[in-house]
Amino acid sequence: MDNFNFQAPTRVIFGKNTESQAGALCKQYGAHKVLVHFGGNSAKKSGLLDRVCASLQEAGLEYVLLGGVVPNPRLSKVYEGIELCKAEGVDFILAVGGGSTIDSSKAIAYGLANEGDVWEYYEGKRTVTGSIPTAAVLTIAAAGSEMSTSSVITNEEGWLKRGLTSTYAYCKFCILNPELTYTLPAYQTASGCVDIMMHTLERFFTAPETKQLDIIDRISENILRNTMRNAKIALADPTNYDARAEIMWCGSLSHNDTTGERSFGDWACHQIEHELSGIWDIAHGAGLAAIWGSWARYVYKYSLPRFVQLAVNVMGVPNDFRNPEATALEGIAKMEEFFRSIDMPTKISDIGIDLTEENIKELAYKCSFMGKRTVGKVKALDIADMEAIYRAAK
Repeated sequence: MDNFNFQAPTRVIFGKNTESQAGALCKQYGAHKVLVHFGGNSAKKSGLLDRVCASLQEAGLEYVLLGGVVPNPRLSKVYEGIELCKAEGVDFILAVGGGSTIDSSKAIAYGLANEGDVWEYYEGKRTVTGSIPTAAVLTIAAAGSEMSTSSVITNEEGWLKRGLTSTYAYCKFCILNPELTYTLPAYQTASGCVDIMMHTLERFFTAPETKQLDIIDRISENILRNTMRNAKIALADPTNYDARAEIMWCGSLSHNDTTGERSFGDWACHQIEHELSGIWDIAHGAGLAAIWGSWARYVYKYSLPRFVQLAVNVMGVPNDFRNPEATALEGIAKMEEFFRSIDMPTKISDIGIDLTEENIKELAYKCSFMGKRTVGKVKALDIADMEAIYRAAK
């Protein structure tokens, strides 16, 4: 077993009606004036925003509202939030929404605690040294941002989508009420489940020389199987509390590094997908589903035992010991079959995007940081590899 460093400091409040505790918890963690950050009208129409604001009032806290977060959250909204918080004297940010809202909140928090243009931190030109406190009331089980160190922001200038990882990003607490996910459209539920699975798979696959850790493999495999099983239940019965609860907790465990103790992971699929959703504004999970099979077929020979393990232990493929490549490829095909069974894409064209050769070269150029970096650990993918994967996923 390799050495590792693990922490998961975010406090979790899980269960029915737990959003009523938001105000008391903000106060407990030192809040005086709170920015309540949210997305569109669903938080208003459902009454959730009113309940959260009432809890803040009951706790004697001042608050200001900032809505309008969209999927693939925009840098312009982050700038707006930073200026609003400075003007209002905000010292705590409460995200009410999914991963996009939480990521936007983290970026605003960075902008308030660090000098200069917050985008420079996402570009990697500067290193964050702090953050004002954040917390979340989760409404979509998908991104895992409520317990993760990461956030991803899209800059409309050039449509660049960039991530920032820092331990300063940990939310102080997150409120997870599965009932808040009942009204999600089926497409969002399915896309969220794929996102959860991909956060697990990105850590499951890593550099071939990485030592294995059986307990983490078993946890990872069970998160994958559990998410697949409960995705189908939730899609058939959207108000099934147990299925929604299982998915929600899998989402948090998939991205709080519980499954990452073996290694940092591969993350090539995420980097490749970021360029797609940065330009076309597609759902992140759907974009990952569209790319994963092409990536897997491109790299599986470099990590054949792991692909066989996924096929056998997760996808239920009989192990052909005489032909491990056939086992691995059948596992990849079975994963794509699952995606299709929940109406997720397995090709980029399934999302309605017709990639041209010019698009492919632009995407690979951006993903490689203008040819200056590789992505992935199973195989270090250069710009030519990226082009090949986009082309295969087309």
